[in-house]
Amino acid sequence: MTSASAPLTDPSTGLATTFADPTFRGRRTRNWLILGLLYAFFYMTRYNYTAINAQLAELIGWRNTELGVFETVMPLVYGLSVFFNGPLADRIGGKRAFLIGAAGVFVMNLLFGASLSLVETPAVWVTDASKHHVVSQVASLAGGLTSKSLLAIMATVWGFNGYFQSFGALAIIKVNAQWFHVRERGGFAAVFGVLIRLGLILAFSGVPLIAKLGLRYAFWIPASFVGLFFVLVFYFVENTPTDAGFPALDAGDGVGVDDGKPMKFADVLRKVFASRAAWIIAGASMMIGIVRRSVVDAWYPKYFTETFSVPKSELGSFMPYQVAVWGIAILGIGGGFAFGISSDRIYGGRRAPVITYGFVGMAVMLALLGLSNRLSLGPWMTGGCLMLLSFFVNGAHGMISGAASMDFGGRKAAATAAGLFDGMQYLAAAFVGVGVGALVDRWGWGAWPFAPIPFAFIGAVLMATLWNVAPGRKGH
Repeated sequence: MTSASAPLTDPSTGLATTFADPTFRGRRTRNWLILGLLYAFFYMTRYNYTAINAQLAELIGWRNTELGVFETVMPLVYGLSVFFNGPLADRIGGKRAFLIGAAGVFVMNLLFGASLSLVETPAVWVTDASKHHVVSQVASLAGGLTSKSLLAIMATVWGFNGYFQSFGALAIIKVNAQWFHVRERGGFAAVFGVLIRLGLILAFSGVPLIAKLGLRYAFWIPASFVGLFFVLVFYFVENTPTDAGFPALDAGDGVGVDDGKPMKFADVLRKVFASRAAWIIAGASMMIGIVRRSVVDAWYPKYFTETFSVPKSELGSFMPYQVAVWGIAILGIGGGFAFGISSDRIYGGRRAPVITYGFVGMAVMLALLGLSNRLSLGPWMTGGCLMLLSFFVNGAHGMISGAASMDFGGRKAAATAAGLFDGMQYLAAAFVGVGVGALVDRWGWGAWPFAPIPFAFIGAVLMATLWNVAPGRKGH
């Protein structure tokens, strides 16, 4: 094991030689792999509801507006929680924060699945005179519950899941800010995007198949994976290189060599919340949240079932849908790497140029998705548009959540910066949860892709104002 003495610097790169040490890189990879896979399972236990919400609606008798309650409660609680949990994670360390989150996510998913046992008789749906699929009789529930009271119970549990989910991104960014130099963080953001897309594959592709065992297992089985990785994080993850026996390192984010002491709470808040650049990035993150939760990370499974007449229980076997899910993931990963590598190598660590391009790409792909619907070009064209949209959304999101939060928060306040950026994204997403459901119930799916386009253009304008801003420069 490398000693904890002061590290030497490679004159050709300006990085401490420890960053290139195979022993260090191997230990960092193990750390990163365990944390990253747990984060992927966090996504699986966050979007498992979304992947089968059409089946839940069929079972209980809920409309899109009622399904939208979950798409509002989860991001609202998540968005508020990260503001408080960010500074907490900076104080207690990423490992402990991740363990708290994993324990809560495990329990809440078990409870959410168990709540489905309250359904005694499924809802009855019929086709009315206008050929709309409507509820003839809502589900019969145990204990005299109504469908609305069950909605309140399940939404409350899902809100608590959102609280514990909020520890995930904060914790992984807090830990990895200690282990990655500024010049490596664009690449880290790309891998961060891989983990997000892996979690979404597990949710949108895997969960509908798991649901064939029974809807409750769509929550219980993903929870079991979170429980397993709780144990692995507890035994095999270290917060910092010094905890693993390596020298204290200067990561190039303006903090200098870490002394191992947590920053004072007031200094943490000042580091992030007094930064003009941080607030502009937070505003752009809100715009990403609106696009993500309006389209590519939330409603498209239900769009497939209702637009292309796919039986809800057979969505997992519908080939255009499965190709779209995997394509969304693969192109999302490609976007993460393309944006991350470009920001590191072409723009010298500046994140704003590639994020700006990402927003413009989002607007274009949303317009094409809407035209595909209007022209009835079919499920394959819909899938193609969603895949390309994912390229731009994931590339921009990875830059903000995976790189900019470490750049502008530094190692001492990385979780707080992540809390601001992620929190604003999810608070914005909360406004579109019930909103998208109500929009679809009133105007149909044809209006759905066009609604987020103005927000993509707002995001592009915001990030363009930071075109030349890079971490470590004065005034950011």
